[in-house]
Amino acid sequence: MSPAALDSAEARWQTQLAAMRSALADLKLPPTDAMNASYESDIPFDEDDESTSGNSGGDVWDFISDSEEEFYSSDLNEDQFPDLNAGQYGPEWLTSQCLAFASRKQGLSGDDLEQQITALLASDSGEEELQSTLTDIIGFDDLDFVIELISHRGEITAPSSSSTKQGDSIFGGLQTKRQREEALRQRDYEHKHAVLGPSLNRDAPQYPHVYTSHPTAGNILDSKGKKYALPTGHERKEHDKYEEYIIPAGKVGTLGAGRKLVQVSEMDGLCRRTFKGYKTLNRMQSLVYPVAYQTSENMLICAPTGAGKTDAAMLTVLHAIGQNASPSPAEQPESADFVVSTEDFKIVYIAPMKALAAEITQKLGSRLSWLGIQVRELTGDMHLTKKEIVQTQIIVTTPEKWDVVTRKGTGDTELVQKVRLLIIDEVHMLHDDRGSVLESLVARTERQVESTQSLIRIVGLSATLPNYVDVADFLKVNRYAGLFYFDASFRPVPLEQHFIGVKGKAGTMASRANIDNTAFEKVREMLECDHQVMVFVHSRKDTHNTANMLYQKAVEQVCVDLFDPTSHPQYEAALKDIKSSKGRELRDLLPKGIGIHHAGMARSDRNLMERLFGNGVLKVLCCTATLAWGVNLPAAAVIIKGTQVYSAQDGKFIDLGILDVLQIFGRAGRPQFEDTGIGMICTTQDKLHHYLTAVTAQVPIESRFSKHLIDNLNAEIALGTVTSIPEAVQWLGYSYLFVRMKRNPLSYGIDWAEQRDDPNLVQRRRQLVIQAATILQQRQMIIFNATTEDLRSKDIGRIASQFYVLNTSIEIFNDMMKPQATEADVLKMIAKSGEFGNIQSRDTEAKELTNLRDEKFSPCQVAEGIDTPEAKTNILLQSYISRANIEDFALSNDCNYIAQQSARICRALFMIALNRRWGHQCLVLLSLCKSIEKRIWAFQHPLQQFELSKPVLTQLEASGMSIEMLRDMEPAELGSLVHNFSAGKTISKLLDNFPTISIESEIAPLNRNVLRIRLYLTPDFRWNDRHHGTSESYWIWVENSETSEIYHHEFFILNRRKLYDDHELNFTIPLADPLPTQIYVRAVSDRWLGAETVHPISFQHLIRPDTESVYTDLLNLQPLPVSALKNPALEEIYGKRFQFFNPMQTQLFHCLYHSPANVFLGSPTGSGKTIACELAMWWAFRENPGSKVVYIAPMKALVRERVKDWGSRLTRQMGLKLVELTGDNTPDTRTIRDADIIVTTPEKWDGISRGWASRGYVRQVSLVIIDEIHLLGGDRGPILEIIVSRMNYIAAQSKNSVRLMGMSTACANAMDLGNWLGVKEGFFNFRHSVRPVPLETFIDGFPEVRGFCPLMQSMNRPTFLAIKNHSPDKPVIVFVASRRQTRLTAKDLINFCGMEDNPRRFLKMSEDDLQLNLARVKDEALKEALTFGIGLHHAGLVESDRSLSEELFANNKIQILVATSTLAWGVNLPAHLVVVKGTQYFDAKIEGYKDMDLTDVLQMLGRAGRPQFDTSGIARIFTQDSKKAFYKHFLHTGFPVESSLHNVLDNHLGAEVSAETITTKQDALDYLTWTFFFRRLHKNPTYYGLEISAEEHNTIAAQQFANDYMISMVDKSLEELAESKCLEIHHNGDVDSTALGKIMSYYYLSHKTIRHLVKHAKRGAAFADVLFWMSSAIEYDELPVRHNEDLINAELSKNLTIPASAFDGLPMWDPHVKAFLLLQAHMSRIDLPITDYVGDQTSVLDQAIRIIQASIDVLTEMGYLSSCMQMITLLQCIKCARWPTDYPLSILPGVPISAPTDENLPLSLQDLSGQSETAYQQTLSALHLSPSQLPRFQKAAGMLPILKISIRDVTALSLTVHLDRQNPLTDKDGKIYAPRFPKPQTEGWFVLLCKEESDEIIAIKRVGWNTSNSGGNRRRGPSARAVIKLPEDEDQFIGKNEKKMDVWVVSDGYLGMVYKIMGVEIPSAPRVEGFDVKKEKDPGAKNGWKDTSGSGQGGASAAT
Repeated sequence: MSPAALDSAEARWQTQLAAMRSALADLKLPPTDAMNASYESDIPFDEDDESTSGNSGGDVWDFISDSEEEFYSSDLNEDQFPDLNAGQYGPEWLTSQCLAFASRKQGLSGDDLEQQITALLASDSGEEELQSTLTDIIGFDDLDFVIELISHRGEITAPSSSSTKQGDSIFGGLQTKRQREEALRQRDYEHKHAVLGPSLNRDAPQYPHVYTSHPTAGNILDSKGKKYALPTGHERKEHDKYEEYIIPAGKVGTLGAGRKLVQVSEMDGLCRRTFKGYKTLNRMQSLVYPVAYQTSENMLICAPTGAGKTDAAMLTVLHAIGQNASPSPAEQPESADFVVSTEDFKIVYIAPMKALAAEITQKLGSRLSWLGIQVRELTGDMHLTKKEIVQTQIIVTTPEKWDVVTRKGTGDTELVQKVRLLIIDEVHMLHDDRGSVLESLVARTERQVESTQSLIRIVGLSATLPNYVDVADFLKVNRYAGLFYFDASFRPVPLEQHFIGVKGKAGTMASRANIDNTAFEKVREMLECDHQVMVFVHSRKDTHNTANMLYQKAVEQVCVDLFDPTSHPQYEAALKDIKSSKGRELRDLLPKGIGIHHAGMARSDRNLMERLFGNGVLKVLCCTATLAWGVNLPAAAVIIKGTQVYSAQDGKFIDLGILDVLQIFGRAGRPQFEDTGIGMICTTQDKLHHYLTAVTAQVPIESRFSKHLIDNLNAEIALGTVTSIPEAVQWLGYSYLFVRMKRNPLSYGIDWAEQRDDPNLVQRRRQLVIQAATILQQRQMIIFNATTEDLRSKDIGRIASQFYVLNTSIEIFNDMMKPQATEADVLKMIAKSGEFGNIQSRDTEAKELTNLRDEKFSPCQVAEGIDTPEAKTNILLQSYISRANIEDFALSNDCNYIAQQSARICRALFMIALNRRWGHQCLVLLSLCKSIEKRIWAFQHPLQQFELSKPVLTQLEASGMSIEMLRDMEPAELGSLVHNFSAGKTISKLLDNFPTISIESEIAPLNRNVLRIRLYLTPDFRWNDRHHGTSESYWIWVENSETSEIYHHEFFILNRRKLYDDHELNFTIPLADPLPTQIYVRAVSDRWLGAETVHPISFQHLIRPDTESVYTDLLNLQPLPVSALKNPALEEIYGKRFQFFNPMQTQLFHCLYHSPANVFLGSPTGSGKTIACELAMWWAFRENPGSKVVYIAPMKALVRERVKDWGSRLTRQMGLKLVELTGDNTPDTRTIRDADIIVTTPEKWDGISRGWASRGYVRQVSLVIIDEIHLLGGDRGPILEIIVSRMNYIAAQSKNSVRLMGMSTACANAMDLGNWLGVKEGFFNFRHSVRPVPLETFIDGFPEVRGFCPLMQSMNRPTFLAIKNHSPDKPVIVFVASRRQTRLTAKDLINFCGMEDNPRRFLKMSEDDLQLNLARVKDEALKEALTFGIGLHHAGLVESDRSLSEELFANNKIQILVATSTLAWGVNLPAHLVVVKGTQYFDAKIEGYKDMDLTDVLQMLGRAGRPQFDTSGIARIFTQDSKKAFYKHFLHTGFPVESSLHNVLDNHLGAEVSAETITTKQDALDYLTWTFFFRRLHKNPTYYGLEISAEEHNTIAAQQFANDYMISMVDKSLEELAESKCLEIHHNGDVDSTALGKIMSYYYLSHKTIRHLVKHAKRGAAFADVLFWMSSAIEYDELPVRHNEDLINAELSKNLTIPASAFDGLPMWDPHVKAFLLLQAHMSRIDLPITDYVGDQTSVLDQAIRIIQASIDVLTEMGYLSSCMQMITLLQCIKCARWPTDYPLSILPGVPISAPTDENLPLSLQDLSGQSETAYQQTLSALHLSPSQLPRFQKAAGMLPILKISIRDVTALSLTVHLDRQNPLTDKDGKIYAPRFPKPQTEGWFVLLCKEESDEIIAIKRVGWNTSNSGGNRRRGPSARAVIKLPEDEDQFIGKNEKKMDVWVVSDGYLGMVYKIMGVEIPSAPRVEGFDVKKEKDPGAKNGWKDTSGSGQGGASAAT
């Protein structure tokens, strides 16, 4: 063969070989033992195929020196030398044969066949075996082919030169060994003399950051990734007692060519200051630095222990900090001072052990403290409070703890969502049993990254491991960027490893003795080399024993001097130090030169030992493994003596973990002293191989996930991240298990055919998941619907996940839990749980266990013997609670393990019992939980929980007295009780601190089956931070006294801050027959034994009201056509919308349109009630022309919607006038007088109709329509009651009837409402099903999560799934509780979209359209949401944004609208699906969450279903589990309406007294009989607190009780009013109104506001005082204070003139404080921090005018001139939005606030308005206005009035003041210039009659311009006059002829505008002898009620 041909053959061969190799590699075949390989165990393979280890006999590679071997990998060599004599037989031949064969047979492809055959031929199988296997594959027909294959086996597999070992039979034309070696040597010679190329491994891709002297990481894998050779140069020695493998130390690596270490001085400021004291980073860190610090790549760093991984992690930490620091270190590397925004990020560092966590916390904390970064440890030992978590930036934790935290999914979302960096230390733990935890954590984190699109960087640190690429893939590390592998040469001190296997059967005495001897021998060898040694043992006791053993042996072998420390210079000092030590053994051992160290020693002793060993005083230190983890203390040599460690978890001795071995070996070698470290491990011979392979990193790490798959799957389902099988399959794809299953399928039982057909193993993952889900379903932990493949969590599953309980335990609990179990049963059940399955009982412990059982340490009977694991667990748990002392080391370990686990399991059991509503069981379990936590039995005295001395406790136990009894005793008595007087005081104090609660209750039945309970809780103890911390928690449940079934339970937290507030709980419970005689409310402390209260509620006086739901059936009528109206104009209006009335309207038509009957109409939202009430309107206008119709809707939003609708549809067409009357819109009297339809809110109409006697238009009303009348039960219900009662009363008085029409959703006691409205034939109450679009309602319960936001968040995913299920492309409205929730919900929905194929699935418009709309949006959150087709809607948005959301949603441009509940009322936007996400809202008054009104929920549901598009609507209500039954019950039957008038009766009575409708107490009682309250009081007495026994119900006696009750109510209310000076009560029962009462009624204020003002008013008040008085008005109680607004208030308060602290010491969350701040912010013109405040400020200002006007009148009444003027000034300030101290002209545009220095400038507004033209021009120039401001200034200045005032007709009884406005009004309505005030204000004046010198005000009068007739004179302004009656106070006149008074005219809107006329002389009155003047007094005169001036709205202007 010519050389050229040879080369080409070689090249061809090369490519084929490579192809074959890769094909083999793809098979990922499993390991098998070559000896017993058969076909069944899958295809064997040559074990030494790619090994260069030199133990395959006389291979040529034995002669190549090690140093050269580094240059090439085995593959390179093998690949390049094919066997040249391969003849015709070779791979090509095989390929062609296989293809030909495959074409004849079905079933196998040629490639597969070829691979299979090659693999077989290459294996070590003998000829016979091979023959049978091949025949199996190929069949008997082709035996020739088989024979050919076998005989030419060598040629076909030629390249693998080492495949034929000695002893293998050689077939056919193979060369002899010598020939082969010759050829190879020849090649080798050529190769060595050729130029060297770089070392390549053609098989594997080259990763840039794998730094190793062997390209395959120093341990060569075979193709199955299974077998590795030991590192080169190892020796094996045989001794008589042991065999030993010695692995020599590697060489210390040097820097690669062209690389240099990173100098710390060249890094940026952030690193420089953190790495203070470092000159450079080490080799490894320098290589990692660019990726770790300058990118956000995920990383895996594999490096030997001691290579400096912690600092590498530090670089990634600094990178995360740098991204949240300003100035940014990357942009400004010079700066050395940084401000870190600590709120924005969290870093989590997961360390494998608690000890290590503590060390890391300390390290990171000290290094980063200069940045103000908090590092805290969060482990089983160290709990963090929520506050601490918020303050911490770096959390160091263990995998389990972090798993628990992230499992809650919600509790700590704040925490989890802010994580930016997750560092996992010792990732090779994956191999360990705890590895599954890491897998589930990483999978969870990675899915979170994908779902929230937030970046969480994952950094894994590990020791060297062989299959680092797999781990990198699992951590989603980019192999070419973030994967770093460093071999042993990166150890600072290379390690020489000795593996010693001691002979003798493991566990026998001989074996133990051998280990001791060997250990001593090795220690001696080391000491002879002058090395210090650490001997690691595995129990605390063993440290001491080993130390003694070493000394004993040293004495025997006469080498004590090796240990002797006395020659050390610091020995004397050490002797001194050791004296202070607590440990006797330490003192004994020091002179022997040996130390001990373990976690059981005192901290000081441990530190001392560390110091003495570090200084070299001690030569030998015997210690436990904690030293290696927790303390960085290196030694020249370490010896691990024995590898059997006791594990309490497994209940037996197990092998020392590889992690521990590596960590301990990491402590060998001190960089500053030795150049190599020596690590030795002494184990038994059977374990030698295990440690040898593991420590030298020869076994790839496998996944342990499948073992824990069930529990982990349950956790994800409970978390809500996995909701279906496909999602679970996807989740499994993130696990390391999946990575390894693909890489190494056979180990996981996957054969190669399966992998070929399903390369991503989807079916295998499905199978695993479905198996797990089925088991979970059997255990009742989840609901698994096999057809839809949905997975839903059940409570038990959730509890198991939260408390980390195994599913096997749950199975046992399901079986064994009983409602009436005793403590003994519970203990037995806990002992059986899966967590203790591994506890084993050993013979050695039998004696001690028997003692523990019999010696009173186990008060509960243990039935079994002591030899079962359950019995042992049970005894140990009881002994733990009894505080028994356990001697045996293993036993006490077991005991601690059991106690730790039990506490958790017991809590879980308690939650399960609570869930099953087993009251008795809950009590037993909760006290057992506390027993385990406190180590006290429930039958012991509760005071055992405090630190009292033993004798005192014994005496207390003996006395048997309960806490209550002891509390009644004096300290002295207590002292004598315990025979210790000094203890008496202590006990008395502790009794005060014992946290019990007392309970008061009120019950009110809502209907026959539902009872509402209100609990008032009062703490009965004195708070002591030492015992109670910051909060105490209680479980509160209500149980049936007979069956102990729990009706309701909640968790109540009592905060120290709110200790003295009112604690009220409100909930409903179901009532079922038969009723128990009583129910118990229990309040049980969550932490304190014995702190429980039982409060019985007797049902003796409970009267269950009958719920007589009378429903009208919808008749099957022919729908009426529109023509039935018989009115062309109306027919035209309705004809535009429909041709026929709907069935309901048809049924009502005659009654409404043709009869005057009162009507009650109950029907569901959306059924067409509006048209029905229009019919009644047309009746009114037809029958009573000129009369008025009043439409009352309970919300402004509804009023506005109605006005908009009728305004466009009816009024213009019918020529009617419509007026809107709300707080926002108050037209003047004339407009109201002229209107035909008045649309108003209850408050407004109440205010107007109070003066019905004087207001004619109120008496003209012929029809009152009250919409949503079922809101009677709400806060504003009483007003509706009063209106209806008053309209009936007016009708009765004025003889013309008023027709009433009430409309509501269907309610349960409609009959009562109808009777009260006086309805006879017009009663219609339709069922819920009368909706035009039928509604399907689903109620979903969610588990109680502590905290509102977490609960809401747990609803987000179900919301998304509901949208996908019910309404994938139809419109959806999601109702949430708060504005913040709209943003959060939208954000989460967007995240869920991000995981879909089409993330913009909800967007239904084009990109251009979207951009156009986005340009209009102001709110950022809305912008982001709209991009994904989600709109937001809440009152905090500006109007334009709100209407844009509405418009886009109505036009189907966006599919989802997330809105607050206001949307349900105000805007008629129906949707196909409505989700009510949560039924609670935050109420600042109780600083907690309250349930929404049922009416609100119904209204939201009413929005589901669009009549024109849908055939059905769908509603989902998401609420807490405990509320589910309530909603289920009431959504169908409707809610019974009850009155709440009795709570606010006083204000309404006050109004009627001042209107003189009520003049006696009897009138008041008669008045009450008109109310709905009166009707319900008889029906449901218990609800109103009227106690009647059930027998007396509906008897004469009951009537009498009710009367007495009403009389006492009236008396109480009238007394309250009298106390507020709003009325006078005479002895005969008459009542008279007072002036203050009239003010109260007129301005629609609460009498308490008046009372507060009268109480605090004083002369000479300052401006701040009047502001305080006004802000304290009761009207501001309702001002909403939302969550966390107290913080905003505090911030606002700092920036305002008067700080909130000056305000009565009220807390920041008080609504009055908020009002006070908002008013100031308005006057200071400060921009408010959040949009919510803008709306709040408008409502505060709105009320302010009314309150101030009333206050002015009250102060006038009291005669305080100065204070009254301050109040008027406040009014001016509020309208002008300026402070009284500001320059008055600053209300005009462009004028500064500060007073001018320029003389040319006028000082007041009247000076400016009265200026001459020249002076005015001078003023303009002096102000330096900009051209843009000038026209605005001139326009505003032109609006200012110029007044001329004259006084005429002065008599002794009256005087008239004339006001002439010299300049005309610029605005036809006479508006003032007040651009900052939300509503336009008209110009008005106060005329005051006063005496300035005596600070007295005599009368006040309001004057306004009559704008209607001022049009005549364009040149001059309008004029007005005020006639002021003078008081006839004769005392002033005696002896005087006349007196002087001042007249002031003050503007009510312009700052500081006052005109004063001083010293007006008043003549004295002529007197008639014997005539008493006093009688004639007019009560309203002083206030100018009587509108004598006749000038427009003398009084009406005040009624804003």
